[in-house]
Amino acid sequence: MLSVSGLSKRFGGFTAVNRVSFELAEGEILGLIGPNGSGKSTTFNVIAGLYAPSAGSVRLEGQEIGGLPPYRICRMGLARTFQIPRPFRKLSILENAILAAHYGGREPIGRAEAERRAHDALELIGLPRDASAKVEGLGAAGLKKLEMARALATQPKLLLADESLGGLDETEMEQAAAMLERIRSERRISIIWVEHIMGVLMKVIDRCLVLDHGELIAEGAPAEVTRDPRVIEVYLGSDADAVHRQLDAQGQR
Repeated sequence: MLSVSGLSKRFGGFTAVNRVSFELAEGEILGLIGPNGSGKSTTFNVIAGLYAPSAGSVRLEGQEIGGLPPYRICRMGLARTFQIPRPFRKLSILENAILAAHYGGREPIGRAEAERRAHDALELIGLPRDASAKVEGLGAAGLKKLEMARALATQPKLLLADESLGGLDETEMEQAAAMLERIRSERRISIIWVEHIMGVLMKVIDRCLVLDHGELIAEGAPAEVTRDPRVIEVYLGSDADAVHRQLDAQGQR
């Protein structure tokens, strides 16, 4: 689904991402973790087209997308969410999703089809589809759901989920994780998920990448990666034992 090869991003003399390479299989959920400043968001932003790569290649189903503008990448089937939702607050929940469907799809569509896609996305996410439902009534969890629904309304093949659990309580986190699993299983959408909430992340992902100072330092199954001494040193620290107990409880030994 996605192939990233030798990806680097420099800002002046600072290298934020340094020769990162990985692949994402169709239908896979891939976790991207690392300490603050490790290059996770920059990697996301290069893949999604916010930044052009300084070097390397990004291919979506074999087509080079590195350096293309975000709207073109979206129309090729790659959608993303943002850590801080910024919906159109003067529009209804449904209108926000319709707008995404209308302008973010891979082919031109009319109002009726955009509305149908918006309804489908909102139903999958669990948000009201009533035209009168307002954005102002949504809390933190609802805004995260709307961010996800807008991305899904574009009918992507690949979803980049950026810290979908931030600001949620424990129950809402579990619901968000289950939602990502449902998106993969029901829509057959591949997912790359950046997240800091390790316990919930590890329940969902198939494979994990760890970045530190812009470099890929570990890759593999969750149980394997979280026992890597370097990952424990630079990221997990005192949380390592808790993460290992959780993985053992899930049978990911």
